[in-house]
Amino acid sequence: MSVEPYTIETSPLLAALRAAGVPFRLFVHPEPPRSLARAAQERGQRLEQVVRSILFRDPAHRFVLLLLPGGYRADWPALRRYLGQRRLTLARAEEVLAVTGYPIGAVGPLGLRQPVRLLADRRVFAPEEVSLGSGVRGVAVVLRSADLRRVLEAQGVEIGDFGVRAEEGKS
Repeated sequence: MSVEPYTIETSPLLAALRAAGVPFRLFVHPEPPRSLARAAQERGQRLEQVVRSILFRDPAHRFVLLLLPGGYRADWPALRRYLGQRRLTLARAEEVLAVTGYPIGAVGPLGLRQPVRLLADRRVFAPEEVSLGSGVRGVAVVLRSADLRRVLEAQGVEIGDFGVRAEEGKS
């Protein structure tokens, strides 16, 4: 699917934050980071402050967006159990773009092209400040986790234990 990439001025995620009155700042990377560890380092954050947005697909082709802190991976058994699914798969890059409107590496939980069920691991909200994809490659949104939680709760986010610590060097 060919879609014009968003800019800072046109990102639906940034528009959603502005509409909700959420204060945030943008961090522009010199080039899109190749790892979460690199992103955290450039932003002056700890790994767990970088929020990942991962899109899953169930056998009926329903999508679920999961937010995890850096350094954690999806707890597949817990996720399947919570969703009542025997099978889940990661969405393909073209599905991520079609469903969220954002390319992999820039996905955030707001301003999505299609409505999806939204889950967040409770540890996402532990740090005072977090960063996440802005909808624009190489640009992160930095905001207070309490503000993120407030705006996500208005979107119906479901909060639980959906992640496990990743092995050293993986995220």
